[in-house]
Amino acid sequence: MGEPKRKRGRKPKAPKTESMDFQFTNPGPSTTATATAAANDVVSASAVELTEGSPPSARRGRGRPRKIGKHVEKSPERRSSRFVESSNGDARHVGSVVVPEAPPRWESVVRVVPSMDAVVKVFCVHTEPNFSLPWQRKRQYSSSSSGFIIEGRRVLTNAHSVEHHTQVKLKKRGSDTKYLATVLAIGTECDIALLTVNDDEFWDGVKPVEFGDLPALQDAVTVVGYPIGGDTISVTSGVVSRMEILSYVHGSTELLGLQIDAAINSGNSGGPAINDKGKCVGIAFQSLKHEDVENIGYVIPTPVIMHFIRDYEKNGAYTGFPILGVEWQKMENPDLRVSMGMGPDQKGVRIRRIEPTAPESHVLKPSDVILSFDGVNIANDGTVPFRHGERIGFSYLVSQKYTGDNAVVKVLRNSQILEFCIKLAIHKRLIAAHIKGRPPSYYIIGGFVFTAVSVPYLRSEYGKDYEFDAPVKLLDKHLYSMAQSVDEQLVVVAQVLVADINIGYEEIVNTQVLSFNGKPVKNLKSLATMVESCDDEFLKFELEYQQIVVLQTKTAKAATLDILTTHCIPSAMSDDLKT
Repeated sequence: MGEPKRKRGRKPKAPKTESMDFQFTNPGPSTTATATAAANDVVSASAVELTEGSPPSARRGRGRPRKIGKHVEKSPERRSSRFVESSNGDARHVGSVVVPEAPPRWESVVRVVPSMDAVVKVFCVHTEPNFSLPWQRKRQYSSSSSGFIIEGRRVLTNAHSVEHHTQVKLKKRGSDTKYLATVLAIGTECDIALLTVNDDEFWDGVKPVEFGDLPALQDAVTVVGYPIGGDTISVTSGVVSRMEILSYVHGSTELLGLQIDAAINSGNSGGPAINDKGKCVGIAFQSLKHEDVENIGYVIPTPVIMHFIRDYEKNGAYTGFPILGVEWQKMENPDLRVSMGMGPDQKGVRIRRIEPTAPESHVLKPSDVILSFDGVNIANDGTVPFRHGERIGFSYLVSQKYTGDNAVVKVLRNSQILEFCIKLAIHKRLIAAHIKGRPPSYYIIGGFVFTAVSVPYLRSEYGKDYEFDAPVKLLDKHLYSMAQSVDEQLVVVAQVLVADINIGYEEIVNTQVLSFNGKPVKNLKSLATMVESCDDEFLKFELEYQQIVVLQTKTAKAATLDILTTHCIPSAMSDDLKT
C-alpha cells in the first residue's frame, strides 16, 4: 500500500481516517484524533468489532507518480504472508516485498508521561435492574474503561464505569494479570468512583499519581487511558480551552469542569489528565458529540476530585455535594432592581422558589435578593470572581462546601439587609435522577403494577430521548415540581398484567396515582400499606386525567396470586416495601 500520487508543484494531502476501529497516522510529533465519542458511554468489549482495512486513498492528481518503496504506511496488527522470519528473528525479503526496518530498541523509547505506569485498565461486569419489569434484572454485559492509582492503595475511575457492577477487575500496564477490585464509594453526582485491591502484588512497583493545582487556560494536558481501537495504553494531548460550571451527564448535576481539545473516546473514561509537570489535574469523563464540533472533551477538575476524596475520608462514605435549594432570577434589568429596593451599588439575584425540603426554606423567602454567599458578593448575573479575569456561577461556592456545613447568606428583604446562617444539605428531587444501586420498588395488586417514577425508569420506558417522548404530565413533574416532603414519590400505574379481573383497564400505562379510597398517595410504600390493610368492599384508585379504577377487594387480592404465578413473579412487592 503505497502513498497516493501527488500533484505537480503542490504538497500532497494527507488521507483522512473516518473509521474508529483503527487510527492511521503519519509520522510526526503530534497525532490528531479521528473521531470523538461520548465518554460517558460505557463501551462493551464485545460490541467493538475490529476489521482489517486500508485507509481511504487521497484524491489522485495529475503528474508523475512517486516511487513506491519508501515511507510505506501499514495497517496496525497486519502482517504480510510474503515475509519469512529467520531463525535469528529478522525478516528477509521474499518476492517483491520490501524488507522492513528493524524495530527500535525499547531502551531508546522515551516515556512521554512519567505517571503512565499508574494508569490501569478497568474491566467491569454490569447487571442493570430492569425498570420496566422491576422484579428482574437485565442480561449482564461487560465493559472496559480506565483508572489510575492514588495514594492510600486506592484507584480512581468514573462512576458510570462501575455502575450496577457485579464484578470489577483491574489490569496494570504491561501486566497479564487481572486483579479483583472492591468498590469503596461511588459518587453519582460527580461521576467518580473509588476502588481498592486486596492483593498486595498489585501495588508492587507502582508510584501513585499526584494531584496538581487547577490549570490555567491554554495549559497543556495529556489524557492517558485505554480507549477503543486497541488494547494498549493511549496518549492524546491538548490544551485547556475553557473552565466553567458544566452539566454532568451521568450525575444530572452542575459542577466545575474543564473543557480540553484532546480526544476523549469511549474507554478513556476514568483516565487521568496530566499536566506538563506529570501531575494529575483531572479525570476524563465525557465529550461533546455533535456534527458541528470536534475534539471537545471534558475533564473533572481537581477541586471536585478532592471534595469527593475528603468527603469519603471524613464520613466513611460518599455523602454528596450540597446545594442552596433555591431557584433564582437574574437582576440585570435596572427597573427590576429599583422595584426590589436595591441601591445603585448593590448587586445580587432574586429568589424565585425555595425547595420545601431544604433547610433554608425556614429562613429565606421568595423575592429575597441574595447579595452574598459566605462573604463573596454575587453579581446581577449570578456570577462571582473566580481567578484573574474570570468569573464563575456562584453555585461553585456552594459545591465546595460539605453536607452539613454552615454558610452565611446575606439577603435584601423589603430594603433591609439580613444575614442568615444556613445549614447546607443535598438535593431531594421529586423524580430521582438515580436509585444509587438499589433495586427498583414495585407493588402488584389485581394485575396493576405500581412503581415510583425515576429518571432511569423514564429512560427504560421511552429511551434516551425520554424528555421528548414521555407523557407531558410526567415531564412537567420532572422538570418543575418540587418534593413537599423528604419521602414524597411520584407513583404511577406502570402497566396492567391482563387478567379477568382487570378487563377494560388494559390500556392504562404510566398514569399517576393521586389517591386511594379518598386518601392521597404520598409514596409507594404508603399505597401498599393502605391497600394491604383495606377492609372496604372496593379498592378505588383515582388517577391523573380524572380516571378511576375500581376493583372488588376480596376478588383482587385472590386473583393476585394467580397473576404472579402466570408471569413468574416471585413476590407481589419489592423487599423494601416489606419492612
